[in-house]
Amino acid sequence: MNLDLNSAGQDRQEFSLLELNNRIKNVLLDAFPETCWIRAEMSDVRTNAASGHCYLEFIEKNPVTGQLVARARGSIWAKTFRLLKPYFEMETGQQFASGLKVLVKVAVEFHELYGYSLTVLDIDPAYTLGDMVRRRMEIIRQLQEEGVFTLNKELPFPTLPKRVAVITSPTAAGYEDFLNQLANNTAGYLFYTKLFPALMQGERTEESVIAALERIYQHLDCFDVVVIIRGGGATSDLNSFDSYLLAANCAQFPLPIITGIGHERDDTILDLVAHTRMKTPTAVAEFLIARMDKVAGELDSLQQSVSLLATEILSAQKNQLHTLANRLPALALNRIERNRSLLQRLGGQLPLMVSSLLKQQRATVDTWQLHLKNRTETWLAEQNRFIQLTEQFAQMASPEYLLKRGYSLTLKEGKIVKQATDLQSGDEIVTRFSDGEIRASVTQVQLSAEEIKDKS
Repeated sequence: MNLDLNSAGQDRQEFSLLELNNRIKNVLLDAFPETCWIRAEMSDVRTNAASGHCYLEFIEKNPVTGQLVARARGSIWAKTFRLLKPYFEMETGQQFASGLKVLVKVAVEFHELYGYSLTVLDIDPAYTLGDMVRRRMEIIRQLQEEGVFTLNKELPFPTLPKRVAVITSPTAAGYEDFLNQLANNTAGYLFYTKLFPALMQGERTEESVIAALERIYQHLDCFDVVVIIRGGGATSDLNSFDSYLLAANCAQFPLPIITGIGHERDDTILDLVAHTRMKTPTAVAEFLIARMDKVAGELDSLQQSVSLLATEILSAQKNQLHTLANRLPALALNRIERNRSLLQRLGGQLPLMVSSLLKQQRATVDTWQLHLKNRTETWLAEQNRFIQLTEQFAQMASPEYLLKRGYSLTLKEGKIVKQATDLQSGDEIVTRFSDGEIRASVTQVQLSAEEIKDKS
């Protein structure tokens, strides 16, 4: 491929970098001869301590994806910044810091050496306030849609809120005020407090307070309520308490939460979801003392009611006893007269009753006597019959009776021989009969076949 360098060089336009930047600067001056207002989010806000100038970046993000879609360097010169910063913070209650959406009046500039930048000349706090309100409303709406916005408020408040978990900075003046107020209550109520340290201002406030809540959650049975307090501070510090995560954690916490973060006219989202919102740490202490006073008052009222009721009961019983004491003599006389009449009637009836009773007893005795006689005669007859039978049996079992019937008895050495095996050849035996006895000597013992078998 052949190029004609001489002809190409005649058609093109060449600039030095400075010349190009000058032309861009002039184009921007022609396009933006005056200032304009822009909407953007501040980022990387920093102040030069020596000069007092403020340097920052303006950015814009995609509202759906959150991706960065535009960026520009910005600066606020010291003279302007000294007026603009306190004005903005007083109107919005927020620190002039990164992350805020702002509406600023800027001059568009392009420097040959430093490039494109925006110089801030003025700021509209109303725009930032509107954005903050929108953000708060979005957080509140999200909590309501999730059904947690009023959960902590719906918890029953303890009758005696004596065990208090305190979330605050240990160096906060409000913490000392809170403790002194509780300790010096005029009624002498005893409160038990436990500090769970947390940062109460700055970017780490949210995670620090949530971490303290998690530590309290591990010892729920040890506490009645949770108190979140801070001792005053700038209104801009309240921005940390408009956090969704912090509000969601507090709304769903299983113990009632009382807030006292040091501002009377500003309600944070944390205040809105807490069970009870008080203005200051001292007010929180007074609230707890007042709850104890209420219970003490109820107990005093109950004591008075019980005392009055007891007095009324005792008075009524006294009157009743007095009435009975007055009636007692008459009642006693009446009872004595009735008993005397009864005794008289019984005295008249007694002879007849005794006579009747004796007749009944006599008839009973006669009946039993006859019955006993019959039973005795029957028993004697039965015993007589038994004796006769026993005597007859004894006679039949006697040796004399057996001998008369033709049997005989064989004795060896005065003992009856019952088996042939009891005898041996040469034994002397006596055989008795009914009419006498004979003596003999055994010459031979003859056993039966079964006996021989058993011996073998």
